[in-house]
Amino acid sequence: MKTMHGFVLILLLMIITINRTKAVVTPQSYIQQFLGPQNAARAVLRLPPLVWDAKLANYAAWYANQRRVDCALQHSNGPYGENIFWGSGNAWTPVQASNAWVAERQGYKYRSNSCAYGMECGHYTQIVWRDTTRIGCARVVCHGGRGVFMTCNYDPPGNYIGEKPY
Repeated sequence: MKTMHGFVLILLLMIITINRTKAVVTPQSYIQQFLGPQNAARAVLRLPPLVWDAKLANYAAWYANQRRVDCALQHSNGPYGENIFWGSGNAWTPVQASNAWVAERQGYKYRSNSCAYGMECGHYTQIVWRDTTRIGCARVVCHGGRGVFMTCNYDPPGNYIGEKPY
């Protein structure tokens, strides 16, 4: 009888451990939608493509799920580079978020390493940061019709003040 209880206890501990380390499964179509536009922007500059990283995707999913309640456009302030996106409604796709970040290229001035007046370009410069090699992203539909929140995390991070991205 003691052996049976010991076996059940070990089995329960194994199940708990497996559930705690369960990886987020990102649909392949989402991975390609996140990677495609961002790697195309890097290819224009002859930078190596970003590679999908499950650890970063898990971090992104963890943070996106925290934003599911309020859909607030706030950064996680974590250890990685990060781009965030919010759109009203529930139909926004990863390719739309990625394209929006890449579109900031038009406001980036390489010579002065700055953004044109009234424009943002930090999302773009994170995407094309030369030392960044890995990416992981997530998408959630927020509660109560608050919209869609997406985030991508980058490692090593970029956007250091005074440094050019490439």
